[in-house]
Amino acid sequence: MRSVSFNRRELQPDFLLVAYCSGYFPMADPATGEIGWFSPDPRAIFELERFHVPRSLKLVLKKRPFEIRINTSFEAVMRECARRDETWISEELVQSYVRLHELGFAHSVECWKGSELVGGLYGVAIGGAFFGESMFSRTRNASKVALVALVGRLREKSYTLLDTQYLTRHLAMFGAREIPREEYLERLAQALERKCEFLP
Repeated sequence: MRSVSFNRRELQPDFLLVAYCSGYFPMADPATGEIGWFSPDPRAIFELERFHVPRSLKLVLKKRPFEIRINTSFEAVMRECARRDETWISEELVQSYVRLHELGFAHSVECWKGSELVGGLYGVAIGGAFFGESMFSRTRNASKVALVALVGRLREKSYTLLDTQYLTRHLAMFGAREIPREEYLERLAQALERKCEFLP
């Protein structure tokens, strides 16, 4: 893993975008709040055309248990993702990504049950790349349904890269895999050349 030092101006939107385009993303130390910049090797990604939906989840999706919304409560999604005993999502990061959201680069995919936000995820979209940051679930399967909805939108909009940063058992069940950092950077460069629009 590669990391670089931090100074406060680096959380400005223009620097964040440059960092993502260079293969880096920020995380705050849960104890101190200090921001580190990371570029893992290997890097976890989804092959969008090979995304796997487990059979049990397909049965859930048929019932349409949630209303899927895009970008209606971005900050609330981030704060829900941060609501855990230890979190790398500091208040400074929340404010920085809210600014990115206002500029049209950061997006949330949300699962609603009536008037209640029960799950979702957020990330950053640049060119044909989407950088998944975090997800949460307050109701069974909500974050999984949000992920399926995200992949559907990325396919529809002709994105070519879904970056998940690190591989987890949860993501592996959907087909996420690790690739060398060098290959990731090549794929990233190709994706950034595309002109994709996450909205409408």
